[in-house]
Amino acid sequence: MKSLKLIGLALGASFALSASALAQDITIAVAGPMTGGESAFGRQMKNGAEQAVADLNAAGGVTGKKLVLDVEDDACDPKQARSVAEKIASAKIPFVAGHYCSSSSIPASEAYADGNVLQITPASTNPLYTERKLWNVARVCGRDDQQGLVAADFIAKNYKGKNIAILNDKTTYGKGLADETKKALNKAGVTEKMFESYNKGDKDFNAIVSRLKRDNIDLVYVGGYHQESGLILRQMRDQGLKTVLMAGDALADKEFASITGPAGEGTLFTFGPDPRKKPTAKAIVEKFKANNVDPEGYTLYTYAALQVWSQAVAKAGTTDPKKVMDTIKAGAWDTVIGKLEFDAKGDIKQLDYVVYKWDAKGGYTEINSKGS
Repeated sequence: MKSLKLIGLALGASFALSASALAQDITIAVAGPMTGGESAFGRQMKNGAEQAVADLNAAGGVTGKKLVLDVEDDACDPKQARSVAEKIASAKIPFVAGHYCSSSSIPASEAYADGNVLQITPASTNPLYTERKLWNVARVCGRDDQQGLVAADFIAKNYKGKNIAILNDKTTYGKGLADETKKALNKAGVTEKMFESYNKGDKDFNAIVSRLKRDNIDLVYVGGYHQESGLILRQMRDQGLKTVLMAGDALADKEFASITGPAGEGTLFTFGPDPRKKPTAKAIVEKFKANNVDPEGYTLYTYAALQVWSQAVAKAGTTDPKKVMDTIKAGAWDTVIGKLEFDAKGDIKQLDYVVYKWDAKGGYTEINSKGS
């Protein structure tokens, strides 16, 4: 009986120790569209976060503690994003890498600010995200007023005197990007022949395509996501239009090519310089590829968001979100996408958008830098 009691005490101590060790773990989150039309980008974010957590833990964790990753799905829905943010805040998670859609990041950021959560988005480009003077927001990507300027510069230089149309999907991201591109184009002396909107989730664009055909549009700029852009392109080709389609960073996923097939050849889009080609990314890219993951799009941006946060925590000696954010804005951080510095708003000080072109094989290559 005595030995059984000793065994029981030993087991109890063992469980107490493991529970204590578990309590020492730091839970962080990644939030984005794990389901729905933009789930390809949610997968990019999840892949980036999981690899970063694995690498940080292998190197000893953060302040000597292991990281545990909580993955949350907002389906690019503003209400769901707000709900996810409230859940993360109530769990006292100090940091979230997210969200993808600007229409999710903006309402979520308010709940995070109220709930003391530091938020770094790898992908939300709408300027409003960092323009509201919230203490807790930063991004490792650029902004639509930068991206739209590069797109407009390219169009003005390469399609001077041609007929231009601008479309948008009415979302925070799509409408914001289309408006910024239009503003920059008009400033460059180019007036679009057509400015039209559609609803995200639409599948039939034949009425819009008929207008493009009637107005002899040479280039159509789409402020929207890859699924609708791919369908617009296919329906243009079905009606015999050779109009060039150009869009923003939401085309930076191979799923676009799976929607368009060879018809996607010649499609243009803006995105930051391909991080997969940076010397700082070489070793990490090889790790991803060893796991049969192509770290395209925002995969490495998500990895970089975790690097910035973890380095700032180490420097601050705490996970306290406000202290960590102050540290982030005061420093320069070595990441997989290069050295990053942040301004007082939480925007990075260095990023040049470039223009890419899709080829017939489902790949894309950079065709210019700085819009030239």
